[in-house]
Formats: sequence, C-alpha cells, structure tokens
Amino acid sequence: MTAAVDATRAALAELGVATCHEALGRVGLCAPELRPIYPGARVAGPAVTVLCAPGDNLPIHRAVDVCGPGDVLVVATTSLCRDGMFGELLGVALRARGGVALVTDAGVRDVADLTAMRLPVWSRFVSAQGTAKSDPGAVNVPVVAGGALVHPGDVILADDDGVLVVPRAQAARVAAAGRERAEKEAAARRRLTAGESGLDVHGLRHLLAPAPDSGKGSRP
Repeated sequence: MTAAVDATRAALAELGVATCHEALGRVGLCAPELRPIYPGARVAGPAVTVLCAPGDNLPIHRAVDVCGPGDVLVVATTSLCRDGMFGELLGVALRARGGVALVTDAGVRDVADLTAMRLPVWSRFVSAQGTAKSDPGAVNVPVVAGGALVHPGDVILADDDGVLVVPRAQAARVAAAGRERAEKEAAARRRLTAGESGLDVHGLRHLLAPAPDSGKGSRP
C-alpha cells in the first residue's frame, strides 16, 4: 500500500459515510438494513469479496486466507440468507490476517465476542443458526451487498450511518470533494452557532417566496 493510498483511506474514514456519500454523488450506499453490531465503529479499507451459497460459509474461510492488513471482508449470498455465516472464530482468523472489518448481506453470530474483540461488523441479520461447509463459492469476484455493487479492491467505508462503496478509481477524488464539503459545513456550523437562520445559511429563503401572481382568476 502506498502512502498516498493509505492517506486517502484515512481521509475517507475521518470524513465519514454521510459526507463521502454526498461527495460521491449520492450513489454507492448499501441498504440501511446493514447495521453495525456495536456503535462507534468506523473503517475504510479495500474490499475482499465473497459470494456464498445461502447457509454455507466455506467461501468465507477461503477468503480469510487471502485477506491482508487493512482489508474489509464483504460477504454476499446468492439468495437471501438469515443464518449466522460469520462468528467469533472467523473473527479471530480475520484479525490474525490483518483484516479490519466485515460487511455482510447475511447474518452473523457470537456478537458479544465480536464486540469484545472490537472487530467492526455490519450485517443484515443476527442469528445463532449455524452453516454448512460444502460449496466453495467464489472469492474476489464482483458481488452485490445491500443492493450495492462491490468490486474487489473498492474502498468500503462504514460507520454508524451505514456502509458506502467507493470505487477504487474514484477514492482520491471523493476524499478531495469530501474535504471541500467538510470545510463548507464547518463554515455553516459557525454561522448557525452564531444564531443565523438556516434558511439564510443554506440559501433556502428564496424557495419560500410566493409564486408571482399570474393575474388569472383575479377580479377587476
């Protein structure tokens, strides 16, 4: 990882999902049903993608083996799956490889242990239901997680507001646009703190002006 790439990911994590979503053009956001298992987690890292048959987590074991420092594991299934596809032991293995987080469209279990490990996890479901290990699935292929298309190496940005997929080629641009937006928001915050109306700070007052009278229907 180059210093520039590392700095870009750090900037995205600092800016957060809401600001970067705006900077990206309000695209790339995963469904709001993907929620963190504990509050306060924030991460930005390249995606290692996994496609599993529902109820079979063998591909996740394969994917953990190819994870490296800073990677975010993104798990999708070929159809809806509520089972606990990822638990504490997989979390230990992921952490040992340097992986920093999990995002999954399916379920997780052992959430108390994962929380105690402070391993950030965003999932659609929490379920104690176990899984089989028979279908090899696919690793590092394009997947759809939470309705968002994820390619291997895309930057996954996640925090309390949700999960955002930033295409790898756009990461630096989004970080720069996000910084500009954050600076504008800081200026607006100062004006709001000083007591100015939000209508003036955000230039919205003209939207409340009455429409000009066309003269139709008026009486002489």
